Amino acid sequence: MELHTLTRTKSNATSRRVGRGGKRGKTSGRGAKGQKSRAGAKFRPEWRDIIKKIPKRRGYGRNRSRTAVPRVRFATVNFDTLSRQFKAGDIVTPIALVKAGVVRRISGKVPPIKVLARGELSVKLSFEDVFISEVARATIEKAGGAVRAPVSRKVMPSKKAVSSLKAKS
Repeated sequence: MELHTLTRTKSNATSRRVGRGGKRGKTSGRGAKGQKSRAGAKFRPEWRDIIKKIPKRRGYGRNRSRTAVPRVRFATVNFDTLSRQFKAGDIVTPIALVKAGVVRRISGKVPPIKVLARGELSVKLSFEDVFISEVARATIEKAGGAVRAPVSRKVMPSKKAVSSLKAKS
């Protein structure tokens, strides 16, 4: 091998330097004057900075009004179901409905329950801690049953509370 036989691995051509006069003309291929034509001097849209400063509610769908405030979802139960599952004189509570398999837990909790008046109530039942429609209340009282108002709309007993109630009964 001799020096005159060596060849380059890279080409000898240099990359084109823009913005230094020559044949490129006014904007040197950058399309604009001023800050937009300078190297490294880019600017963000002002509205983007404003949006970044606003506090966000994180998570999927949290900025939508219908998901930001959770609504109470009632499990509905009708008379025709209750007549099949309970005997005369039984007390109907949310926990009793879960035990009977009429209502499922929601996220491990017993949901608030509303009794509706579809079907006929053939047995005398007592209701505790369930919400009842006006027509259903009148039908229950006509059949000789009793109704005790629920504690609160927002109360959804946890598994721990349910298990302690099971142990007592």
